[in-house]
Amino acid sequence: MPTIAGPSLSSYKPRVAAVTDESAIPRKKRKLRSNSAAVNLPSENLLITTPKKWKSKSKSHRPNSVSNSRISEKEDINKTLTNPVNLGEENLSNWNPRDDEQMRAVKEALHVSKAPSTIVCRDDEQTQVLEFAKGCIDQRKAGSLYICGCPGTGKSLSMEKVVQQVSDWSHQEGLPQVDTLSVNCTSLSKTTDIFSKILGVNEPGKKANGFSSPLQHLQFLFSQKPESSSSRMMLIIADEMDNLITKDRGVLHDLFMLTTLPFSRCILIGVANAIDLAHRFLPKLKSLNCKPLVITFRAYSKDQILRILQERLMVFPYVAFQSKALELCARKVAAASGDMRKALCVCRSALEILETEINGSTGQELHGPTSDDPVVRMDHMATALSKTFKSPVVETIQSLPQHQQIIVCSAAKAFRGNKKDSTVGELNKLYLEICKSWMISPAGITEFSNMCTVLNDQGILKLGQARGDEIKRVSLRVDESDITYALQGIRFFRNCLM
Repeated sequence: MPTIAGPSLSSYKPRVAAVTDESAIPRKKRKLRSNSAAVNLPSENLLITTPKKWKSKSKSHRPNSVSNSRISEKEDINKTLTNPVNLGEENLSNWNPRDDEQMRAVKEALHVSKAPSTIVCRDDEQTQVLEFAKGCIDQRKAGSLYICGCPGTGKSLSMEKVVQQVSDWSHQEGLPQVDTLSVNCTSLSKTTDIFSKILGVNEPGKKANGFSSPLQHLQFLFSQKPESSSSRMMLIIADEMDNLITKDRGVLHDLFMLTTLPFSRCILIGVANAIDLAHRFLPKLKSLNCKPLVITFRAYSKDQILRILQERLMVFPYVAFQSKALELCARKVAAASGDMRKALCVCRSALEILETEINGSTGQELHGPTSDDPVVRMDHMATALSKTFKSPVVETIQSLPQHQQIIVCSAAKAFRGNKKDSTVGELNKLYLEICKSWMISPAGITEFSNMCTVLNDQGILKLGQARGDEIKRVSLRVDESDITYALQGIRFFRNCLM
């Protein structure tokens, strides 16, 4: 036995040294346990390679790595702010609403004046405008385009993108650069000043000698063959064009008429919020043979608003909003107007509500948790939305007696998902559960049925016809978000709706 143990010990020692130097690599451990020579070692030597030792060894390294990560956590936040990467909800703990720098960065990202790096959900409209401009430049032919849509539908942002795309395309194709003039018509002191601006780009530094007005000078220039065949095309973006409307609409007509002159180089793109503006002045323009192409920017849908908000927030390495809160904002804004600017304002308002709640929490009851869940929640978003959108349904729900409000909460919980209706008896069971959990004395079934009838008369519930009260079908007539708006200020109802 001694002669057998000697060689095995000698072969074993280098392995122990290697394991100790390389901090307990699991692969080495498996080799030791499968080594037939090591199995014959005495028990005191086997203690070195027992699984318990390996586990304790690996566990001893974990606290050090955790403590190191905690020490450098604040440094990592500052680094990731300068080099943002969307790391998902696992970095939720990195978001600190008390950090002024973080709060300022998120507010700036959601500001209306902050131009996003990419414009999403408007690819089709941008492509149509770009192809129109490219066609005019390629054929060296003037043309006019009218873009209309409700406020906050991405018209102005899209035009900025198109101007850049036209410049890039001209450079790639080796064509002369296009002269660009972007005018916000609200900034003009007189409607006729737009002709002075066009003349300034077309004939820089020259005075309109011999002409009674800049418009007359432009009409003369575009009626004469240019001296150089390489004269540049001019792209004119007239934003807020409805401000050019005069009593006789003469300025508007004269502006579009410039594109019909024989040697005109104008590519006119008019942008306005008024959807019916085209119908008001198009007949006259058609008779003048200068009818523009019309592109309509539709209001943003719920999914589009949600995607744009996510695009703006994904650059941060932390999560500042609950996903359900963003969905609530997108749904309500899409239903009301589809105005993206309003959605951004609502989100900023919700951030300010969270900030006020945290900063003013001392000595006051918090509306929901802050230390464990410091993000913008549904109740913050509901408060911000209620400030922006006032609904008579919300006021009606807020004025209801307590037990009728509990019934409304019960209905909101019962009809989530695909379930659209139920019976009065099933709704009564949910009502009793809520009352029991909060130790509130419930109403009897007869009184409960009467309250459902009152809610039906007020347009909140819809009751069907049946012989017995308990088997009557019941459904909600109002949106769940309206119920959330109305009752989110009361902790009891906020918890009921969770």
